[in-house]
Amino acid sequence: MASIVKKEKVRFLAESGIMIALATILSMIKVYKAPFGGSVTAGSMIPIILIGIKWGTLPGILVGIVYGILQAVLEPYIVHPIQFLLDYPIAFGLLGLSGFYRSIKNIQPRNRTMEYVGVVIGIFLAIFGRFICHVLAGVVFFSENAGDINSWLYSLGYNGGYLSLELAISIVIIVLLWKPIRREIK
Repeated sequence: MASIVKKEKVRFLAESGIMIALATILSMIKVYKAPFGGSVTAGSMIPIILIGIKWGTLPGILVGIVYGILQAVLEPYIVHPIQFLLDYPIAFGLLGLSGFYRSIKNIQPRNRTMEYVGVVIGIFLAIFGRFICHVLAGVVFFSENAGDINSWLYSLGYNGGYLSLELAISIVIIVLLWKPIRREIK
């Protein structure tokens, strides 16, 4: 029994390391780069989202935090320690909310439609969590960029612009690849 648990921990660490590396590589492929930080990438959040879907919310959050710190090291845009926390470890850590897929899946475990609905809801929650963090950071720390516009509206529009495209890319790619992904997740 102890060796099975140890094998699972090793497997989780190995998969997490590979997915963080893949997410980092994908984050360097930018389709669009926003002027004050943020970008549309080639699905860079997908590997972290998949960790949440496979291993659950808490492991997904832990892997997302590590990925967020790595993003802060590679592409820092830091003006304050609280902004750093909101824009990097917390924002990317919330990608682990995709683990709610497992709760939704357990409602009707043999229903394929509910499985797809659960995946899409999990992806949405993950990226919405990141969106909330960036909006808060935008309102508190970058409101001078809003000019005459209400800082909440500016931050919602600015962050919603690129994260809505990331959401669409993530949903399309994961749904299209769901059959082979599903075999690995069991």
